[in-house]
Amino acid sequence: MPQTHVATALHEEHLATLRLIARLETLLGHAAPDASVAALLRDIRHAVAHEIGPHFRFEEEHLFPRLADAGATELVALLTEEHARILPLAQSLADFAMQGPAPDQWRDFAATGAAFATALAAHVEKEEAGMLPALDDLLDAEADSMLSLTHAELS
Repeated sequence: MPQTHVATALHEEHLATLRLIARLETLLGHAAPDASVAALLRDIRHAVAHEIGPHFRFEEEHLFPRLADAGATELVALLTEEHARILPLAQSLADFAMQGPAPDQWRDFAATGAAFATALAAHVEKEEAGMLPALDDLLDAEADSMLSLTHAELS
């Protein structure tokens, strides 16, 4: 379990993301869209615009430089690369969500959703196993407090 405030906040966001991924994967198990699609699409649009994008920006602007300075350059490079792969998938999914995938687009929506879910779940796992413990070791109380305030302002 994370120890710092900022790591705890990121952990909570990861849990919410994993719940969204589980809902998406359940929906993708259906052969075609059903009544549960509308609520999930709304939640996906919201998550991409207000959760995933800001979460990634916060990490890249405020955490990754500190981690790189502390020697975690390989981890930072890997997570940054994953952000660059996940964001276009997230945006494609949000675009589908804006229109609502028509039955003839379901296959494309499902493929994009599956790629997004797989990539994001693996990314969350890496952050939970590598980045959050590194932050707990790296941040003193003052840095943790400052970053927590910045995170709250951006969320």
